[in-house]
Amino acid sequence: MSDAGTHRENIKKGSLVEIVQKQHQRSGELTEGFVQRILTKSSYHPHGIKVMLDTKEVGRVKNIIEDNN
Repeated sequence: MSDAGTHRENIKKGSLVEIVQKQHQRSGELTEGFVQRILTKSSYHPHGIKVMLDTKEVGRVKNIIEDNN
């Protein structure tokens, strides 16, 4: 896993990402989707930047699959 998801500057609206939702942190189950909103205000977070997907699911970015911008 790269650390690209820990830096806010790497994540844009519309990017295809994999997130881990809070209820899946132990299992590490990832959810794929497009970023609708970036929820973390700081430029860095060690566990991943928190985002809301277009499906309204919220979690921390683990992988950036494709940057559409």
